Amino acid sequence: MPRSLIAALACFGCLLGSPARAENWPEFRGPTGQGLATKALPTEWNAAKNVVWKQPLPGLGWSSPIVWEGKIYLTASVPIPDSANGDQSLTALCLDAKAGKLLWEKEVFRQDGKKAPRIHEKNSHASPTPLTDGQRLYVHFGHQGTAALDLNGKLLWQQTGLRYNPVHGNGGAPVLVGELLAFSSDGFDRQFVAALDRTTGKQVWKTDRDSDSFKKFSFGTPLVIAVKEKKQIVSPGAGAVCAYDPATGKEIWRVNYGDGYSVVPRPVFGHGLVFLSTGYDTPEFLAIRADGTGDVTKSHVAWSLKKGAPLTPSPLLVGDELYLVSDLGIASCLDARTGKVHWQERIGGAHSASPLHADGKIYCQSEEGVGTVLKAGKKFEVLARNNLAERTLASYAAADGVLFIRTEKHLYRIESR
Repeated sequence: MPRSLIAALACFGCLLGSPARAENWPEFRGPTGQGLATKALPTEWNAAKNVVWKQPLPGLGWSSPIVWEGKIYLTASVPIPDSANGDQSLTALCLDAKAGKLLWEKEVFRQDGKKAPRIHEKNSHASPTPLTDGQRLYVHFGHQGTAALDLNGKLLWQQTGLRYNPVHGNGGAPVLVGELLAFSSDGFDRQFVAALDRTTGKQVWKTDRDSDSFKKFSFGTPLVIAVKEKKQIVSPGAGAVCAYDPATGKEIWRVNYGDGYSVVPRPVFGHGLVFLSTGYDTPEFLAIRADGTGDVTKSHVAWSLKKGAPLTPSPLLVGDELYLVSDLGIASCLDARTGKVHWQERIGGAHSASPLHADGKIYCQSEEGVGTVLKAGKKFEVLARNNLAERTLASYAAADGVLFIRTEKHLYRIESR
C-alpha cells in the first residue's frame, strides 16, 4: 500500500476517533454577537413538548444564558433572607447543560438595599449577560461593578472604581477585544466607555462621551467590528453612536441622532454597514458606513427607517436580509443594502428579547413567553408559535442544536425528541 494512502487513512481514523467539537455560545447573541446559530434548532415546543429539562433559578435576573463546553452560565440577584433593607446577593450561576443541575452559585457583590437606586419594572439587578473566553467568566452589574471568576466559580478580580448614577438600573453587557474587556457606562451624571485588562481587572482607558441629547442614559452593548483589518468598538449611546480605537479608547467616528436615549439594541454589522436603533422616544433605524473619520452624520448614513424600528430587541442580519422585531411585536424584513422593506407584519405580543437565526428560520421570543418561528426570506411565513406561558425578557442561547430559554423563574432546555 502506498505510504501516502496509509497516512491519509491514519488521518481519517484520527478524525473518526476524535470527539465532535462542542458548539459554544460565549456571549450575548452568540459567537459573533449577532444572533447567528450554526445548527438547526427545534421548531416546536411548549411546557411539555421538546422540553428536556426545566430548572428553577434562584432570585431574579434578565441576563441571557451563555454556554461553554457543556456548562451554562447566568447571573441573578438573590434576596438575602431576613434582610430588613432588601439587600441582594449579586450572583454568578453555573449549570450542567445536559442535566440542568445547578453546579455552583457564587456571590460576586452584595447590594445594600438602602443605597440601591430604583430600577425599571422590566429590569432586574442582574441584567447584563456574562461572557467567557474559555478561561474566565466575566460578569458585569453596571454601576455595581465588574468581576472575573474562573470556570469553577473562584473569584479572580473585582473592579468597583467606575461609578456612575444609573437610571432604571443596569443594562448593557461587556465585550472582549484582544486583552481588554470593554463596556459602556451611560448614567444620569456621567457617560463613558471603559476598557479593563481582562487578566487583572485594572482600568486601561476610559473615554468620556458627550452628545446633545436631553436625556443622557443608555444601556447599550458594544459590538467589535473590523474595517480594513482594523478593529473598532461600536458603542451606541444617548444622542450618538461612536466607534472607538480598542488600543487607546480614542473616538474614530460618530453619527449624531439628536434626542435618542435609553438605547438598548446591540448593533449588527455587514456589507460595510453598522445597523442600529437610536432609542426612545421615537426610534429610528440607521445603516451607517463604518469607514469614516470624525463626525460623519451627514456623509455616512446610507439609509434610515422609522416604521417598525425597535426600542429594545437587537436587529438580525442574515445574508442580504435584515430582520427587525419592534417592542410592539411588528416584525420586518428589509434589504440590508438599501433599506427596502420586503415585508412588515404583526406577530403579536410585546418583545424585549433579541431574535436569533438558525437553519433558515427566525426565532422571536415575546415577553409573554411565546416563541414565534418565522421562515427566513422575502416572503412572510409563520412556521410555529410556541407558548411556555412564563414571562420572558432574556434572549435565547443556542448550542449543538439545543435552545436555552430563560424565563422569570426557570431555565429551559429545548431539544427535538
